Amino acid sequence: MTTTSKTDVLLAIYIAAIVCAELLGGKIFTAFGINASVGIFIVPLTYTLNDIIFEVHGKERAKSFMRAGFITLLFVFCFTLVSILLPPAGRFENSNQAYTQIFSTSLRIIVASLTAFWISERLDILIFQRLKEKLAVNYGLWFRNNVSNIFSQFIDTVLFIFLAFYSTGRFWFVVSLIIPYWLLKCLFSALDTPLTYAGVAWLRKDEPSKTKR
Repeated sequence: MTTTSKTDVLLAIYIAAIVCAELLGGKIFTAFGINASVGIFIVPLTYTLNDIIFEVHGKERAKSFMRAGFITLLFVFCFTLVSILLPPAGRFENSNQAYTQIFSTSLRIIVASLTAFWISERLDILIFQRLKEKLAVNYGLWFRNNVSNIFSQFIDTVLFIFLAFYSTGRFWFVVSLIIPYWLLKCLFSALDTPLTYAGVAWLRKDEPSKTKR
């Protein structure tokens, strides 16, 4: 498999992860006493994939992943809106209320994600770039990967949680989600560190001349 083909595979996984997070992320579950969206299992993967691409292909290719993700979210939002607004066929009327309720929630999730995604992913790329430029000699990929993810995912979490779940009378509930949710993201990012190294090695397998850190 060529490097281009491998990059295409990672882009497909990246887009699939974003779509799964948006359509399914409205469900809150409790684990170890912490409330979190089910998206916690998949969101950190998008940051890991972006870091892999940046490490091997550079900032511009990482930005192209981000743009592809944003366009995907926008497309899903538009099609979801159209799907909700279209009148149901006669035999589907009994199910339409549940369909509308579920995907109306998804619309808010997508709007929240569009905002949080655009800001936090750009921040992730920026931090990763600065760390690579200034500290690459003394610190490894694990440091760039985790530090950029910790800061960018905090911004992502604050923006997403407030935009997706805030309503009158639920301020403290929303606040209660932020820190635990962010800490869980940081944990998953740390657990993804070996995956980052594996992804970089996989992409560089056919490019032995590139410097590896």
